[in-house]
Amino acid sequence: MTDDRFDAARDWLTSHGAATMAHPGGTLLDHLNRVARRLQSWGQPAEIALAGLAHAAYGTAGFADHLITPGRRGELVHIIGGRAEELVYCYGACVRDLAYPQFAGSEPFTLTDRFTGSAVQLDDAGARAFVALTFANEIDVMTHNAELADRHGAALHDLATAADHWLAAAARPDIPLLRGLP
Repeated sequence: MTDDRFDAARDWLTSHGAATMAHPGGTLLDHLNRVARRLQSWGQPAEIALAGLAHAAYGTAGFADHLITPGRRGELVHIIGGRAEELVYCYGACVRDLAYPQFAGSEPFTLTDRFTGSAVQLDDAGARAFVALTFANEIDVMTHNAELADRHGAALHDLATAADHWLAAAARPDIPLLRGLP
């Protein structure tokens, strides 16, 4: 991650409290860095890795803490770019209980925005990016929190297996990590 945008994003995240916010495996910044590195190791484009680095900026359905509100999206666009920020917003805004069941299908899916209630139809590239970000995040959480892995790891593993057609081949060997570390 030598791209200047990653350094700018890390500086922004630090200035907004990510380096002091607790998260499984250390701080939120630690987690965000690991998710971005995993996405890069899967061969994802820089925009998707940048989204991984900032994916919790608005909080998520599973992580209520946030660094900024969605009303300040322009601030994040300025740091990571429009395409990456759009993925961050979709990830943070999505109602997971409605999104995840769609992963097994072969058509791009619709995300319901938990902030506005509106629906967003993803295209093929958007669905692939969203699924990659989802599992890069969940793998990191499950490998750093045994309790969550015990509670959710098997279901996430099954979901990833059903959704592997959305994932790059490089991601598939990491799917067993959703069950946590042995």
